Amino acid sequence: MFLPTGDTPNPRNFTPWVNYLLIAANVAVFLFVTLPLSAQGVSADDPLLRAYLEVIAPRLPRGIPMRQVLAQITQYDLFVFANGYKPGAPSWSNLFSSLFLHGSFLHLAGNMLFLWIYGDNVEHRLGRLGYLICYLLCGVGATLFFAIFARGSMTPLIGASGAISGVLGFYFLLFPRNQVKVFVFIFPFIMDHFLLPARWVLGLYLIVDNLLPFIVVGTGSGVAHGAHIGGFFAGLALAYAGERLGWRSPWAERRGPRRVAPRDMEPPDPFPLLLRRAIRGGDAVTALELAAGARTGDLATLSASDCVTLAGWLEQAGYSGAASRVLRGCIGRGRGGTDLAQAYLQLGLMRLRQGQEASAYHHLLEALEHDPDADTEAHARAALSQINLFRRR
Repeated sequence: MFLPTGDTPNPRNFTPWVNYLLIAANVAVFLFVTLPLSAQGVSADDPLLRAYLEVIAPRLPRGIPMRQVLAQITQYDLFVFANGYKPGAPSWSNLFSSLFLHGSFLHLAGNMLFLWIYGDNVEHRLGRLGYLICYLLCGVGATLFFAIFARGSMTPLIGASGAISGVLGFYFLLFPRNQVKVFVFIFPFIMDHFLLPARWVLGLYLIVDNLLPFIVVGTGSGVAHGAHIGGFFAGLALAYAGERLGWRSPWAERRGPRRVAPRDMEPPDPFPLLLRRAIRGGDAVTALELAAGARTGDLATLSASDCVTLAGWLEQAGYSGAASRVLRGCIGRGRGGTDLAQAYLQLGLMRLRQGQEASAYHHLLEALEHDPDADTEAHARAALSQINLFRRR
């Protein structure tokens, strides 16, 4: 048995209220809906019972008396049939209500454990509203992906697994260097905790727990592997799109610096040349004014050292979001040799100051892997020592 029990590093001084509320909502539905209805039998004249029996009858073993079948059906079975998502009778309301219904305590506990482990970092990265929206979008995407392979089925799909798989997809892309604390139980040989790279753990979850069973069994299993796969890739796609489009991070400023002059009134010298000249001349005021009117192509001419200098001035002026974009653009171009380590270092230090320890951890390790000079290496190691990590066994 391999059971994840925690992850590291985690955001500092941050309470993931939305994640807690999602967990609380799922638990509340289980306590106040699932358990009470599961203890109630059904009435033979309930109109929903007939439709339900028509769905389950083909799956019943031959020779089972109908009286025995009716004795085992509960009000919760009918509630799930009415509110779970059925590909053969799609409903927009059921797309969302199905995300908060679970079939058993173990089903709920497993989902909530994964949400508790991985959700806080993702919420901190996306912001509270962004996290909630993406969680619901991943849940909807997971359900619709499953419905593609179960067209016409009247068997209801329930559970938060698809939405939580989306959270795992976000985590896979946004926190590549994080580690997951896993309890390994192989009696009587191994019974201990180990720290494993997050991408290994999530990769095993996707491939071994879902992709392989989905290929072998398809939609005939009692577990909606297709929904898990759809949710994971929905999270990956949203995370990739957000990173590419430069979505607003929770720590970003509301506005960037205002442009001083319109772009069509450029001086005779090429705009990128003026920007580089201001940076290398130490003229922060002019560089910030020019940067406010810069296009992506203009910034592409900057060296890694120029990016580090400009990003430092932007952050000091209160434009941390713009500073982050400058550094990430420089890193994305992959130019600069040893100077690239300085770009990773500065981005890591920015994230550390913002309390984004997981992102800082990733960037600081990258700085150490890009041939840093002695000073950059020393600063990176000193910053890494400030990050709270689980101890590796």
